Amino acid sequence: MDSLHNEKDLFALLVRHRLLSEEQAKEAAAKIGAQRQFLKRRLRKAGRERDPDLIEVLVSMNLEIAGSEGKPLTEEAVIRTVAVECDLPFKKLDPLDLDLDLVTKTIPRSFAIKRLLLPFAMSDGVLEIAMHDPANREALKEIERVNQVKTRPYLATSGDIRKILAEFFGFQKSISAAETSIVRPTIDLGNLEQFVKIDSLSEAGASDHHIKSAVDHLFNYAFEQRASDIHIEPKRVQTLVRVRIDGVLHTIYQLPGGLHSAIVSRIKTMSRMDIAEKRRPQDGRIKVEHDGKEAEIRVSTIPVAFGEKVVMRILDPDVIFKDLQSLGFSPRDREVFDSFIESPHGIFLVTGPTGSGKSTTLYSTLKKIATPEKNVVTVEDPVEMVHEEFNQISVQPAVDVTFGTILRNILRQDPDIIMIGEIRDHDTAENAIQAALTGHLVFSTLHTNDAVSAITRLIDIGAAAFLVGSTLIGAMAQRLVRTICPHCREKVILKGEYLHGLGFPVEDDEVELARGRGCRQCRDTGYIGRCGIFEIFRVSDEIQRLIASGASESELRKQAVSEGMTTLREDAWSKVVAGKTTVEEVLRVAGA
Repeated sequence: MDSLHNEKDLFALLVRHRLLSEEQAKEAAAKIGAQRQFLKRRLRKAGRERDPDLIEVLVSMNLEIAGSEGKPLTEEAVIRTVAVECDLPFKKLDPLDLDLDLVTKTIPRSFAIKRLLLPFAMSDGVLEIAMHDPANREALKEIERVNQVKTRPYLATSGDIRKILAEFFGFQKSISAAETSIVRPTIDLGNLEQFVKIDSLSEAGASDHHIKSAVDHLFNYAFEQRASDIHIEPKRVQTLVRVRIDGVLHTIYQLPGGLHSAIVSRIKTMSRMDIAEKRRPQDGRIKVEHDGKEAEIRVSTIPVAFGEKVVMRILDPDVIFKDLQSLGFSPRDREVFDSFIESPHGIFLVTGPTGSGKSTTLYSTLKKIATPEKNVVTVEDPVEMVHEEFNQISVQPAVDVTFGTILRNILRQDPDIIMIGEIRDHDTAENAIQAALTGHLVFSTLHTNDAVSAITRLIDIGAAAFLVGSTLIGAMAQRLVRTICPHCREKVILKGEYLHGLGFPVEDDEVELARGRGCRQCRDTGYIGRCGIFEIFRVSDEIQRLIASGASESELRKQAVSEGMTTLREDAWSKVVAGKTTVEEVLRVAGA
């Protein structure tokens, strides 16, 4: 099959490969003309007037794969089948794997869009090209003649090719236009003076427009890729743009260094920072709308060797405010956790390093227990996610609004529940203890490695041991581990001796577990998404007595385990056994 434009050949192919039954094919063939006109009108209405191809029309009919019990016939399924028939490899395009310059500077934009061709790699002098129509051989010959290279064709979906071409060429156009406007060549007149051209107002406006488009593209790209952070890093001659997805950083762009200041200024303007101040760190926030939903972006700038580095944390309400059941608690841990948040007073601490999901846990908890009958007050540095059900206060050290000082005033505001962003010093710890002693439920965080260490940490910063024992109701340590990709999950057999040597409670000679083989959906990582692992420590009467008597951390931990506490490693192992994550991921996050 050399073309995607012959209805008879395409339907025969789909029937032969059992994607459609003969009856489905006959019904679809009878309706294909009317569906083509309908789709053409819809594209025109959306401002994208063009003739839809045969596969696009077929997929828009929302057919089901024969005998699949509701599995839809997608463009990818059809193109994969065409690829097999044509003896061509199929390519699932991933924007993270593509080089901006290779995509946009190898083939002219108009030629690439008209023929639906996308160069994605150069391997051993061979240009690898994703194409939609296997009959496009003449176009490949033209590319070989102009670029003096050999080509290797792959088949890909038109949806992926169109989307990436639009994004990459649009971004490259903005970057090139901005670079032309901003990075102007200077005329060197020796050491005495230098001639510099100053932009007119109209030129500056055009330049700003290109930078605005480039920054908007970065935000949209991050949302589409489920990124949690965007890093914009100045280097000696270029700017590196990286995004963090499921806890791992990926480099996506290398931009001309001359654009760095303009991009940073645009972001600082959006987040209401001082664009003239480049010598000290600044913090700000941006509220954006994506797919009809609001999200917040927390922005931090800091001076580094080659300029200002910007890190933007994306705070999606769907991620920050979760149902507690979806966090991944075991039945025992959920029961203990519920007892903490239902307590009338006391201190509950969440511990863990940066990026371990503490904010998600606390916000999700506050959202569950916040009712019109309760006054919920938070003190944060900074406020991560604005929520109208909470009374949120941002720490401002410049005007003496710190965790410690504001707590004294909060107690005069008749609170029921207080959330303190972090207990960092003696003053904050002392005021948190006083709040708990006067009948308030206090939530906060600490940077410790496990739950039991929270007690040692409070005492180390000056809290009295007997007060810690009488006010602390519990502590929880948590980490985030990546979950196995459901699209490439496979079984794996590991030796019990190997697992036992790593500290896992294994007695069998062999254990059957799961892992992700790696596929296009998970970018060959074997993981999609993350879940929590937890260690929840309840302060019982016996543990209160041990704290007051000055017991060591190891004694406290031994007592907590004897009372049923599940350690981080044990909870992680239960999720490995359940097939949610892997041994390697647990070792990466929780250590050996």
